[in-house]
Amino acid sequence: MAGNLRHAHDLMPERQGFPAGVPAWIDSAQPDVDAAIAFYGGLFGWQFDDRAPSDSDDRYVVASLDGKTVAAIASPSVAGHASSPAWTTYVAVDSAQDVAARVREAGGGVVAAPADRLSLATTVICTDPAGAVFGLWEPGSIRGAGLVNAPGTWNFSELNTNDVDGATRFYASVFGWEVSEIDMGAMKGAMVRLPGYADFLEQFNPGTKQRHIDFGAPPGFTECVAWFLPLGEGAIPHWSVTLAVADADAVAAKARELGGSVEVEPHDLPMVRSTTIRDLAGAKLTASAFNPG
Repeated sequence: MAGNLRHAHDLMPERQGFPAGVPAWIDSAQPDVDAAIAFYGGLFGWQFDDRAPSDSDDRYVVASLDGKTVAAIASPSVAGHASSPAWTTYVAVDSAQDVAARVREAGGGVVAAPADRLSLATTVICTDPAGAVFGLWEPGSIRGAGLVNAPGTWNFSELNTNDVDGATRFYASVFGWEVSEIDMGAMKGAMVRLPGYADFLEQFNPGTKQRHIDFGAPPGFTECVAWFLPLGEGAIPHWSVTLAVADADAVAAKARELGGSVEVEPHDLPMVRSTTIRDLAGAKLTASAFNPG
């Protein structure tokens, strides 16, 4: 994934896997899976496929849009951690076991050890040294999100932190990420890059790097895989997710209609119009409409 000065816009929405070190999947642990299905189906038009055994109360429901996998809703027991309802970002890895060891060596923690998730992937739930939760995704039958950056699909993930230096050291050790500070006036943060990712994108969509240069992206932008964003005072370090939408105002209104809430009203940022919502259980996400004009 690579972004439009804040988030993903690589103009290649359909995907067939992700290189190791690139965020590849998102899911949300929910206390009431059926309520979450109704909310997100109504909000984004997702269709759902329950992958857990029919005789089990534990559920892992994969969401699709236009026939492509986009995310999942899970029972807390299946998701692997019992934190408050939230969206979890998983980074693609070749070996969940090996990368989990690197997480520990770099000062992070392992909340849930490597486990087979219904043959969809081998997953690990981890924390960085500041306590932010993220996952590892060693692909099984799902290689990652099959559709990204299109309206109603995952757009980007951000680490909200006030220790960019510490985060840079940790994630560089674990995934090989590099970080560049970015200041775009009203929007400040650090762009996270995976060296070589631009070449991967160019294989499938030649000209991606030049298109990013043409709309004024900072150097190295095509290799961007995430953002580090400043954390508000008193807030707890965490990973957050942004989904692409066609109309941020319409999504905010629909979220309210479906019983959710709007934490940040729709507002304009460089090249996007954005809103932050919470679902019925309180899980938060940002919805962002690309608006280059």
